[in-house]
This record gives sequence, C-alpha cells and structure tokens, in this order.
Amino acid sequence: MTDFAATKAMFDLPEGVIYLDGNSLGPLPKSAGARVQRMLTDEWGQMLITGWNKAGWMALPTALGDRIGRLIGAEPGSVVTGDTLSIKVYQAVASALDLNPDRKVVLSDNGNFPSDLYMADGLLRSLGDAYELRVVDPEAVAGAITEEVAVLLLTEVDYRSGRMHDMKALTELAHANGVVTVWDLAHSAGAIPVDLSGCNADFAVGCTYKYLNGGPGAPAFIYVAPRLAERTRPALSGWLGHEAPFAFDLDYRPGSGIERMRVGTPPIIQMTALSAAMDIWDLAVMTDVRAKSIELTELFIERVEATCPDLQLASPRDPQQRGSQISFRFKEGYAAMQALIARGVIGDFRAPDIMRFGFTPLYIDECDIERAVGIMADIMQNRLWDTPEYRIRQRVT
Repeated sequence: MTDFAATKAMFDLPEGVIYLDGNSLGPLPKSAGARVQRMLTDEWGQMLITGWNKAGWMALPTALGDRIGRLIGAEPGSVVTGDTLSIKVYQAVASALDLNPDRKVVLSDNGNFPSDLYMADGLLRSLGDAYELRVVDPEAVAGAITEEVAVLLLTEVDYRSGRMHDMKALTELAHANGVVTVWDLAHSAGAIPVDLSGCNADFAVGCTYKYLNGGPGAPAFIYVAPRLAERTRPALSGWLGHEAPFAFDLDYRPGSGIERMRVGTPPIIQMTALSAAMDIWDLAVMTDVRAKSIELTELFIERVEATCPDLQLASPRDPQQRGSQISFRFKEGYAAMQALIARGVIGDFRAPDIMRFGFTPLYIDECDIERAVGIMADIMQNRLWDTPEYRIRQRVT
C-alpha cells in the first residue's frame, strides 16, 4: 500500500497553496535541492570532468529510464532519458516510418498535443510531398486505421479534457493493419497505470516534469519495444547513440538496443533533480495511485457541480475513460483561473475555454479538494473573476 501522507510530506508545497497543476509542472521534492547541491559541489565542483566516470553521469539516462519504465510497464533496458519531448517525438516517428518504408501516412487526432503534430508535420515535409499527416477526430481514429497508414501517433490522455484512448485496443487494431504505433505518455506517466509491454506497444515517449515531478525542463524519455530495438534506425544519430562514442569514428554505427536512441550530452543537473523525484515514486504503487486519483476526481466533480453551476464538465464523466485531470468549460475561464490562482488554488487554462485541474495523490488529498472547491464557489457565485486585471493574458496560461 502506498502511504500518501508520507509522500505528501516529501514535497515542498508553499504554505496556503492548493496545487492542482501537477499535470503541467510537478512541485519540488524536498530532497531535490540538497541532492542537486551535492552534485554541484561534490561532483562537478570536485571531480570536474572526471565526474562522467567517477560519479556515473554517463549511466544516468538508462538508470533513470529503468526507474520510469517500472511506472509504464516497460521491459528493463527499454527506456532511456534525455533531450526534450519534441525531440523524442521526432525521433520515434522517424524510426517508426523507417520500419514501414512502403507507406507514407502518419495518422493522429486533433486532440493530440499540438507540438506532436508540429514535429510530425515538419518531419514529413522534409521527406517530400508523398508523405501525409492525417488528423481526424479522436472518436474517428479506429475507423481511420487502414493498410494505407504507416504510423499511428497518439497521446494516450488528451491534454485538454483528460479523455483517454484505449492503448491496447488501438495498438491491436494498428498491428492487424500493419501499422507501427507511437504513444505519447506526457499525461499518462505517473498519472495512470500504463502497460507498454502488455499492450505490445512499439514506441512511446513522454516527459518527466509533469506528474513525475522532475522540474522545469526535466528530460524526456523514449521507449522502444525490445523486439524492435536492434532493427530501429535512429534518425537523430547523435554521438552518444553511437556504438563507441569515444572512438570518434567518422561513420555512425548505432549502439546496442535502447542506447542508440540517445542523442546529445545528458543534462546531469536536471537528471539529478529527477532522481530525487524518482525516490518518491519508488515508494508508490500505480494501482494505488490510480484508485486514489479516481476518488479525488470524483469528489472534485461532485462538489464543483453542486456549487458552481456555470461550469460545464469537459472531461469524460466515467473515470475509466479519463486520466488524472478534470477540465471544466467556462466562457471566462481564463479570468476565473487567474482569480483562483490569486486565492492560492493553482490550476491552468487551455484555449479557448478550458479550466484544467490535475490530481496527484502523492501530494493532494480530500482536504485540499474541499478547500479548493470552497474557494472556487466563492469566486464563481460572487463573480470575483469579473475584473480587468484577471483578463490580462500572460505569456504562459
């Protein structure tokens, strides 16, 4: 059993703040500051460049990959961290296309995170006019999986509504039609149980700064199914994905297995912070996290609908059909969210009208929900959001 009171005590949460935005940026683990400081002073400071060997920096990407892999149902040695999520999307889609060379269509949906679509579109444009990014409604994905499609690129949990795709069913359908799958787990890893191995997924990518609490700019990760690892050609053939990086050969030879999906020099400071967060995740059981998440989100919906009738539920009502976030629609959602933030309830806004709230049982409990909804009800019932200052759009919403 996961002790959520114990895990909550491991986060540095500001006094009086109810943080419902861990689906966008997780809070700071209390141990992260000291961990990073030790790395800076004892490793970088004292070891200098010898830290790559003495402190084991070069092994961090795969070591962290295995720790993340436990949370997403990945086989040992099939996940590596590094670079950004956009880079990993490009890398995965390019490699997936290479495995299906006679087909030219990448299929996705309009609920996908725009950056995924941007990266896929940019890749396909560079390959020539014969290639196509085909985007359909989320509900139409299954019907659009045909023998014309090379790659299926989907984000498992919709970043706006929390609507969840059925990974296992869609992967089975894709494979039946000869389609290679790429799953984005940005809103899944640390939010819901994921079983990449059991679903027979081909590729998966994700970030570590949301539910995994790795901090702003924390590295992304990529998964390649072991059955494909030695056949996968890394389109981004960076020097650390080389079979022998320090041989400095002029010709690229891909490394073994998941090692070939490494690209550039790993961000050791960020990875050190992520390792502190993973210490907390090592104490968590994903089935416990999921069960508690459903309890919290159900309570939140019930209380909000009882006290804030102007808000319309935008997330699936069935908890089995959504991730660990709840969204409500409101025409003046941006202003309402700014009013909430001013009162210490931090969520975020997604255009055009989505007020979004994330629920991470590692540090959110029932008392937080009751307090948050009480503040929300006051703001909505008394129109406290209706001021010019709350309508001023900031660069990050």
